Amino acid sequence: MAGNSFGKIFTISTFGESHGKAIGVVLDGCPAGIEISIEKIQTALNRRKPGQSEISSPRKERDQIQILSGLFESKTTGTPISMMIENEDAQSSDYSDVEKNFRPSHADFTYQNKYGIRDHRGGGRSSARETAARVAAGSIAMQFLEQYSIKITAYVSAVGNISISPDYKKLNLELIESNILRCPDPEKAKEMIK
Repeated sequence: MAGNSFGKIFTISTFGESHGKAIGVVLDGCPAGIEISIEKIQTALNRRKPGQSEISSPRKERDQIQILSGLFESKTTGTPISMMIENEDAQSSDYSDVEKNFRPSHADFTYQNKYGIRDHRGGGRSSARETAARVAAGSIAMQFLEQYSIKITAYVSAVGNISISPDYKKLNLELIESNILRCPDPEKAKEMIK
């Protein structure tokens, strides 16, 4: 059985469900003394939160990060960093029609077969909501890498058979945030959205 932890040296373990009280992550292996900006974590979460456009989930969540442990005076302490995001717009009744049916293109069926149980309220642990915890941990990893002048940039490069140049050096990465798909080619983004 696969777990909910990822990584060997820099390890994250996520917790919570889509329609539970909260989701979160415990990050272990981050060295002490790293300057961490909570604002950068929040910016990353704001970038992925639902309800931003017609192509994302209509669910409205602030995704306000709460640091529970592992930081003191904006620096890592070397102990596990625990972060939590409360679920505010969990409307479980919206999923009553799929209580006995599996949603196409979701992990409900796979989850049922693997674990013998499923949480039909928004997919439980198999919901994309769980990725918010990974984004928070990823923001800390990115801040750690910044001290070595390493920058991570992400964008949508393909949807179906519509794709942009695989050579990122030919792209204008300043255009990533110019459209709801976050594709650095606005014309291709229009095709992808359609």
